[in-house]
Amino acid sequence: MTDASSPRVYPLRLYGDPVLRRKAKPLQHTDRLTVPGFSPQTVRQVADTMLETMFEARGVGLAAPQIGLPVRLFVAVEYEDDEEEGGDEPLKSRVLREYVMLNPVLRVTDKKKDRSYQEGCLSIPGIYEEGVARARAVQVSYTDLDGVARVLEADDYLARVFQHETDHLDGVLFLDRLPAEVTEDYRKELLALQQKSKAFLNRLAQGPLSAGEGR
Repeated sequence: MTDASSPRVYPLRLYGDPVLRRKAKPLQHTDRLTVPGFSPQTVRQVADTMLETMFEARGVGLAAPQIGLPVRLFVAVEYEDDEEEGGDEPLKSRVLREYVMLNPVLRVTDKKKDRSYQEGCLSIPGIYEEGVARARAVQVSYTDLDGVARVLEADDYLARVFQHETDHLDGVLFLDRLPAEVTEDYRKELLALQQKSKAFLNRLAQGPLSAGEGR
């Protein structure tokens, strides 16, 4: 383990890492969580560091399996515009609202599918595709960091983000929702990610790591 109980960011798990295919387990807001390679932290500390990790990677959401924790937790944000990965300015300056959801349960409230948005994933960097069918509107029931049960309605882009992150908690990646030939088109890139993932896991098994490793 590292001596730092509060890393600035976590290493991201990449395509090919088995943790991304595990069904995550429920958690309580009072739990202590241990991100592999780091000291135990509170759920709030983990969520805060997940947000920092997401900002640094210029993403819009991040699920706990993407940092090696198979628990039902994700963070997400709304930005001032949908160009969350563009530009060089700090993303924090464009945040409208942050979300931290424990044990989220989605209910589709508009079954009409939308395929118009381009989708990507921080665990599959460099690959973006349109055509992922997502429900236009969802209702999310979840627990917040204080243990309070909440319900939230979301539509359009935010609904897509919540569906994408909830998929992660069930071991599903966005490429799984596209035709097999799309994955085949990226075979070289995915193989490279698998190799990088394997190297990171080998390094992790050898001992303490730094927050910058695996990125």
